[in-house]
Amino acid sequence: MKKMIVGDHIVKSFGEGDEKRNVLDGVSVHINEGEFVAVMGPSGSGKSSLMFALSGTDGINDGKVVVDGQDLSMLGEKELSDVRRTKMGFVFQQPTMLKNLNILDNILLPALRDNRKNTADLTKKARALMKRVGIEELEKRDMTQVSGGQLQRAGICRALVNNPRIIFGDEPTGALNSASAQEIMDIFSEINGEGTAVMLVTHDAKVAARTERIMFMRDGAIVSEMTLPKYNGMRLDDRVEKVTAKMRDIGI
Repeated sequence: MKKMIVGDHIVKSFGEGDEKRNVLDGVSVHINEGEFVAVMGPSGSGKSSLMFALSGTDGINDGKVVVDGQDLSMLGEKELSDVRRTKMGFVFQQPTMLKNLNILDNILLPALRDNRKNTADLTKKARALMKRVGIEELEKRDMTQVSGGQLQRAGICRALVNNPRIIFGDEPTGALNSASAQEIMDIFSEINGEGTAVMLVTHDAKVAARTERIMFMRDGAIVSEMTLPKYNGMRLDDRVEKVTAKMRDIGI
């Protein structure tokens, strides 16, 4: 399987002098094309920092990140922005949407910044995505008129509107109830099943158990990994127990 993203001995530091601390301490990792991956670990373990480093959202102090053959350290800000816009989508725990725009316009906003000539095509694509995730009737509503689960679905539509090769999710179900979280994970599984790679940062064993490879982090390092067969909709509890048992074994 071809490696889409490769991180080689990534170091990310904060602070100066005696206060300097490595939040990523020589991490080497890869994400394959079409892979479904989770990163787990306690607060402060470096899991979100790893996501930001691999996506080029945040710079690193040492090491190298290569995305689809491009060394991110060799790219300027505009080129980095182009890579993120054309190859990546992002879903966060709290979708960052503008309160003065309706749901449809919020979904379209990132894509329209660079493709104003294709407004009609992008709008058609956005509406198709909204229908796919079950929020097509909400396009004219603003952020205060939808539930958290509906807002997260809109965030997924926004992440998908430019046909990314990989979706990064930072605690994407963390603010949702269990039913909404399950529905969001169903959407991620469907997206992945169509060939888009997905990397989720999560503290939730139920979320991680839906993926096929889990990286466990502690103190800025990947301390263990486990693989699971593709989830087929049955016996999630068994998968969750395997994940929690692994966490107990490695002490996180």
